[in-house]
Amino acid sequence: LAAVGCSARSFEENPLRFICFMIYPRAKSINRVAATDLLSVLCFCVPAQHYSHLGRDESKSPKNSIRPAGSSRHRRKPDPFVAGVKEVEDPDEALSLFYEYRRMGFRHDYPSYSALVYKLARCRRFEAVEEILSCIEENDVRCRESLFIALIQHYGKVHLVDKAVRLFQNMTSFNCTRTLQSFNTILNVLVENDKLLDAVELLQRSYKMGFRPNSVSFNVIMKGWLEKGEWETACQVFDEMLEKRVQPTVVTYNSLVGFLCRKGDVERAMGLLEDMTHKGKYPNASTYALLMEGLCLLGKYEEAKKLMFDMEYRGCKPGAVNFGVLMSDLGKRGVTDKAKELLKEMKRRKCKPDVVSYNILVNYLCKEGRPAEAYKLLVEMQIEGREPNAATYRMMLDGFCKVEDFEGGLKVLNAMLTRKHCPTADAYCHLVEGLLRDGNIDDACFVVEEMEKRKIRVELESWEVLARRACGADGGAMDLLTELSLQEF
Repeated sequence: LAAVGCSARSFEENPLRFICFMIYPRAKSINRVAATDLLSVLCFCVPAQHYSHLGRDESKSPKNSIRPAGSSRHRRKPDPFVAGVKEVEDPDEALSLFYEYRRMGFRHDYPSYSALVYKLARCRRFEAVEEILSCIEENDVRCRESLFIALIQHYGKVHLVDKAVRLFQNMTSFNCTRTLQSFNTILNVLVENDKLLDAVELLQRSYKMGFRPNSVSFNVIMKGWLEKGEWETACQVFDEMLEKRVQPTVVTYNSLVGFLCRKGDVERAMGLLEDMTHKGKYPNASTYALLMEGLCLLGKYEEAKKLMFDMEYRGCKPGAVNFGVLMSDLGKRGVTDKAKELLKEMKRRKCKPDVVSYNILVNYLCKEGRPAEAYKLLVEMQIEGREPNAATYRMMLDGFCKVEDFEGGLKVLNAMLTRKHCPTADAYCHLVEGLLRDGNIDDACFVVEEMEKRKIRVELESWEVLARRACGADGGAMDLLTELSLQEF
């Protein structure tokens, strides 16, 4: 106490001021911890009686205070750590923030843990995820099933099936009750990772595990057999659904219709459409889109278009997915201008184009060497309130590089990075090579630095191409490439 110029008496009178004085030098080193956050953290450290008077009008008794309408006595206070995790982009920084808050005495709860786990899983930092899961288990934090469903899905996307299965099996150790939703999630992960027989076995054991399979469970298995071309086996699963009194849904029928259409058997698919209608299962826009795709594959564009306009008379309004089928077929046949006319037709019919609708046009315009027109579409969709996704920017960047308009490509890259999307490694290299070829050294160095910031891994052959281009360049491009290549390899 003497070392910091504070007496024991002053500590007893105002412990909060003393702790602020002690912690403040450490807190300054954490860029993300604001003063308000620090106060919130300290509320976990100091007994309630020492700070409960702060901000309170002593002249008013709690009993006489008027609570606003709709307010709740138990309304949760904003969590400063959760806000900090959402703000940072680097998963390592988020992890450091977690431990720094813990050292400051902050008691992490479920919202804190879940925010961090979601961040780490999206960045595919699964070793860190396991580390945080251990902390959750040690601290006996009660978790929601949604957290584990998301994690199982993330494991499935990167083919870590064993980890996904193990997590499903261990969910109960996190004070979390497994339901049919998580069961169906692990079924889907198994099917999508070519472990259909394991999924079938799991479905057979479902009743012993306390689950009663629903239409989603059977739909997942049917999807797996249809992807393998096993029509008869899929039909057996359909029959099993009926035996167990599980009602097929529109999704069930759509799986069967889609398979038949891809095989060119549109007539049989149309019969299935009539059958589902008689059984009280009304087709949706996706059902008609599958039938339209089947007709387009047979070269029957006009019939597909007629079906789209007829579906409204059958009680189903055409959606963006239906127009998208026709636009894709026109694009494949090289008549993109007609596809653009369909976009206008959508708007006239009060059918709002989605990002997929625009991406279809962007894709084919860029393939035809018309990226400037594609860029106008990007501006148009933003004006109409449709946010381009990563695929939009990637197709456009490739389109500009294809016609060797690297200045235009750089413009797209800047917009892309602003929206926090990331190009592919090949697109980065192609853009850098083009900028170096045009003598635009500063912009080439900027792009390479952005690659390094995002830890983009590049094949050795690509580095060699860039190095050859940089050898004839000025402005230190070769030095930068050498430094980055040493970091890479």
